[in-house]
Amino acid sequence: FNLVAVWNRGVSFGLLASDNPMTPYYLSGFAVAVVIGLTVWLARAPSQLLRISLGLIIGGAIGNVIDRLRYNAVVDFIDWHVFGYHWPAFNLADSAISVGVVFLLFDSFLGDSERSDTQISKGSGE
Repeated sequence: FNLVAVWNRGVSFGLLASDNPMTPYYLSGFAVAVVIGLTVWLARAPSQLLRISLGLIIGGAIGNVIDRLRYNAVVDFIDWHVFGYHWPAFNLADSAISVGVVFLLFDSFLGDSERSDTQISKGSGE
């Protein structure tokens, strides 16, 4: 484990990186549009796990937007080497997004069956 300072001028793994001075604003604008869409979804979310996942993704995206607007890049600082493998540097916002996506997948696979079981049990009592 290392703490490093890596300036990511693109998105995940440096994709879409550019020296164009407008790139941080384009990427931030896109992220804000996604955050707005996720916020609408969050307002209608039926399960607690879905609300937590969307909150983590939204929070991580906002954190990266703040970095991008403040520094014209996202500051990645967590660097892992495990059993000879190296993962690209990342930050806490990236971690929140990743955990949120994993929770979102759990909710999509497990939540539907739980919600349908609840609806079946509610429906059988009427």
